[in-house]
Amino acid sequence: MNLKRLWRCTGPVGSLLALGAFASAALAQAPSTVVMSGLDNPRGLAVAANGALYVAEAGRGGAGPCIPNPANETRCYGTSGAISRLWKGQQSRIVEGLPSHATPDGSAASGPNDIVMLGNGGAYVTLGMGGGPEFREALGCNLCGSLIRLAPSGQWQVVTDVALYEYDNNPAGGPVDSNPFGLLVEPGGVFLADAGANALYHVAANGAIEMVSLFAAQTNPTPVGPPMIEAVPTSVTRASDGTLYVGQLTGFPFVQGLASIFRVVPGQDPEVHCSGFKTIIDIAAGPDGSLYVLENATSPPGMLLPPFLPNSGKLTRVAANCEKTTILTALDRPTSVAVGADGVVYVTNHGITAGAGQVLRVAAP
Repeated sequence: MNLKRLWRCTGPVGSLLALGAFASAALAQAPSTVVMSGLDNPRGLAVAANGALYVAEAGRGGAGPCIPNPANETRCYGTSGAISRLWKGQQSRIVEGLPSHATPDGSAASGPNDIVMLGNGGAYVTLGMGGGPEFREALGCNLCGSLIRLAPSGQWQVVTDVALYEYDNNPAGGPVDSNPFGLLVEPGGVFLADAGANALYHVAANGAIEMVSLFAAQTNPTPVGPPMIEAVPTSVTRASDGTLYVGQLTGFPFVQGLASIFRVVPGQDPEVHCSGFKTIIDIAAGPDGSLYVLENATSPPGMLLPPFLPNSGKLTRVAANCEKTTILTALDRPTSVAVGADGVVYVTNHGITAGAGQVLRVAAP
């Protein structure tokens, strides 16, 4: 399962429903301030040790080739992916020319998906794919589906071809599909959630990929869509108590309440830690042991279509006992949350648009 259907599942019905109170255009709950703007499809956020804020921009595609993806949606390839930084109040693009593919209008891009810092300048970045080997070859994007490492100078090199691992092994079975997404850096390598492969990997510094956990499909409780709903892990973090957690988006029809946070112990099957979410796109550990959980969209219980109401994204703080506290609502397709060493929370907004993406600084309630 890739995230392309996620990015585009709105439409006229969703626009009409957005007029209701459930999708109010104004941000709710904790006060927030825009600290970065004008971004192209912002994705992952990271805070460096020196306090600099980084955001991966998935770009806006390019002039092509333009071909249909596995969901029969036209995607145009280009090199508009980028990394931007906020440092001492100044926003700038520090890396450009990374691969990107998007719809012809530049929205719903796939490119740099996540970023994790190595000190004050180096970083790992996932480059999204969303499809099988035939799609990647026709798109002409050999770097799509890779993990790269950035030097503080902005130069970068490929660490490993994550998509190729899926294409060669397909450990979860089912359709061959890779979309490297969320990252967690630790000594010895990084944990990487592949949303297409339904897998969590560990990638060593030399690029060697090791399977950590697979996430099983679950029965579709609705009459809409396929009989089984794919897991779609999107994010990974480690809490202050040492526990490894993975956030789940789920596949179509994106049922409210079906997405969960999993507790992962390498070598064991993942266990549900907290449930009751819709589309978890990112999670981040707070200094008090809580988790900040970001949903790309939410909907009232029982609502199936449209699956993604505009301005229905939500940020929730989840305590160790799974008690939930709403921090922000009415976010427009947010894609990432990060917590700085000082406890300050950042979240993206307008996450699937070109030129209108934002990063918000959230005042803790």
